[in-house]
Amino acid sequence: MTEQDLHQLRREKWRLDGKPIRTIEEARAFVEAVGFCLMFPVRPAVPVPTFIGAFVGSDNRLPTWQHAYSDPRALAATEMMVRLLRERNAYEASIFEENNPFLVAASAFPFFYALVGERNPKLAPKQGPRSQYSPLAADAFELITRDGPISKQKLQETLGKSISIPALDKALGELLAKLRITRVDYNAKEGSFWDVLYRWSPEAVKEGVNLSMQQALSALLSKYLDCVIAADQSELESFFGKFVARSRVKEAVNALLAARELSFIHVSGRSMLHITPEKEAAAPKVILPPRPFPRPRPSARPSGPSNARPSGRPSGPPNARPSARPPARPRTFSRPRPKSGGPR
Repeated sequence: MTEQDLHQLRREKWRLDGKPIRTIEEARAFVEAVGFCLMFPVRPAVPVPTFIGAFVGSDNRLPTWQHAYSDPRALAATEMMVRLLRERNAYEASIFEENNPFLVAASAFPFFYALVGERNPKLAPKQGPRSQYSPLAADAFELITRDGPISKQKLQETLGKSISIPALDKALGELLAKLRITRVDYNAKEGSFWDVLYRWSPEAVKEGVNLSMQQALSALLSKYLDCVIAADQSELESFFGKFVARSRVKEAVNALLAARELSFIHVSGRSMLHITPEKEAAAPKVILPPRPFPRPRPSARPSGPSNARPSGRPSGPPNARPSARPPARPRTFSRPRPKSGGPR
């Protein structure tokens, strides 16, 4: 495989080949096919598809999140993304940038939650110097738990109008990064609506809590390689290192290589990892039964009693061809008759 072949396969997989998504069914199928994607591209580029790219059907001059507010394509794509979130066909996380949603397919989300989410999702965030949540994030979580789903505007009014929108966005980003909350709706007047994740999607959260980290990481590594076709191990460590330790990524890759789930492929002189292709099932060899020995052909027998022999046919082999001339009749000798008048 060459670098150009890999680039073309990715463009087809990521719907950058002039075939944009236009319906919610196509959007749902795209997210399920790739597993996860960014909403907008990032700089420097990361080998992962973007939802805006699939919506436009190209990667030419795509807007970043900083310029999304002035791009009509971004506004239309955001409406479709919110619909996916509302219908639970996708879930949102904050991995690369706070204002750039990272979308995870519904089928892959339990594995993602097992790596990122809290094992006790109902536990309120702790406050203090050693806590990973700010006091504003803890207060916002308590309010969303009590009154959610709730809009960002209502959150600001309840928490205090002195709280700025950037500060509230940062607090919501802290909760979203650990999958404590999720965006469930949006409208232009009130903004985004938020709810606690364990109440919004309890089945997915429960499944993620019961998964081990090794299981989840192995599944997501395979899904990522299916999405990007092939990748360097350094690219895998850089991507998954955003939310797990790189040492765990190495261990999972080595385990998948040992199990022959992954293998190496040469791409323009580089050794890259990809999913081991399935072996084609060999056609079963048909073994014919042995041919029986031919039976001797039965001899032609005349009709009638088995011991009867037709008159006038000479004896001989049963398949002997009869002669065209009839057999000669045996000669008989008669006694001479006496002369008349003599003694007898």
